Amino acid sequence: MDVVDNKLTSKDFVSDQEVRWCPGCGDYSILKQVQTVLPDLGRPKEEFVFISGIGCSSRFPYYMDTYGMHSIHGRAAAIATGLKASRPELSVWMVTGDGDSMSIGGNHFIHMLRRNIDLNVLLFNNQIYGLTKGQYSPTSEKGKVTKSSPYGSVDYSFNPVALSLGADATFVARTMDRDPKHQQAMIRRAYEHTGTSLVEIYQNCSVFNDGAFEVFTEKGTKKLETLFMEHGKPLVFGENNDKGIKLDGFKPVIVNLSDVSANDLWIHDEYDLVKATLLSRFYDDPEVEGHFPRPFGVFYVNPDKASYDHLFNDQINHIKELKGAPNLDKLIAGNETWVVN
Repeated sequence: MDVVDNKLTSKDFVSDQEVRWCPGCGDYSILKQVQTVLPDLGRPKEEFVFISGIGCSSRFPYYMDTYGMHSIHGRAAAIATGLKASRPELSVWMVTGDGDSMSIGGNHFIHMLRRNIDLNVLLFNNQIYGLTKGQYSPTSEKGKVTKSSPYGSVDYSFNPVALSLGADATFVARTMDRDPKHQQAMIRRAYEHTGTSLVEIYQNCSVFNDGAFEVFTEKGTKKLETLFMEHGKPLVFGENNDKGIKLDGFKPVIVNLSDVSANDLWIHDEYDLVKATLLSRFYDDPEVEGHFPRPFGVFYVNPDKASYDHLFNDQINHIKELKGAPNLDKLIAGNETWVVN
C-alpha cells in the first residue's frame, strides 16, 4: 500500500459526473460520507475501486473519482471477488441495493460472505425497487402495497443482518443515511476489517418508499426505537437512556433502569456470534406494542478467519515455489501432442 504524500480531501473523490438521484434520496448522504472518510485512510485514490450491480445505488461508481465498474444485475459480488483475488493490494468496495443483492444476486452474496473475500460491502436497503419504479423487494415488509403487490405483499422479507450472520460473515454492521457521524464510523470500521465487511445502510427512497425508516431517524421517536450498540457497554436506550436490555437465559427482556442495576444489563460483545444472532432478530414491527428497538452499530466481528484472497494467493505462491513458474503454452498443449498429416 502506497502512502499519500499530499493529504487528499473529500473533493478529490468527487467525479465530474452530474449526480442523478431524486431530490431527497438517501444515496446523497451515503456518497458524501464515503467521500468524507476515504481521504482519512491514507491511500492514493488510484487504489480504491467501487463495483456495483444494477439499481439506483449502483450509479455510485460514476460519482467517485476512483476506479470502478457498473456491472450487471446481481453480479457485483462475483466481479469484486475476481478483482480482489487478482489484485489483492487494492481496496475494493461493493455497492449494492436490497434488490440487487438479496434477489437476483442472492447466491453470489452469500458465497462472497462465506468465502470471506477482503472487500467492503455497502448494502443500501430502502425496502423497495426504486430504479424500476416501485415494486416490492426482498426486504419489503409483509403487507406492502406496491405496483407489483396492489393488494399487499403476502411475501416474507429477508433480514439482511441475520442472513449475513447465517452465511458466516466476519463483520456485520448496520447504520442509517440520516446519521452521518455514525455512518462514517461504520464505514471506517468496515475498512479496518480484514475479510468481507457488510454494512447495511437504511436508505430512504423519497419517491417510492418515503419514510420507511422514519421511526428510527426522526427526533420524536429515534431514542425509543433505536438501540446503538457499543462493544463492552450495556444495551441502553430510551428518551433519557432510562431503558435497557437484559438476558433471562437466552431471552432478551426490556427493563427500566430504575428497577435494575446497570450491572445486570446485557453488555454488548462484538465477538459473540450467539448474542449477535439474537440482536439480529430485534426486527419487530415498530407499530406493535412492546417490540424491541432496532439495533445499530457493529453486530459481530470475527478477526481470526483468514480471507479467501490471502489463502488463494498464498496457495499460488506455494505451488510456484514447488513447481516453478507456470508455462502457458505447455498448459494449453497438455501432456501429449501429435501431428496430423
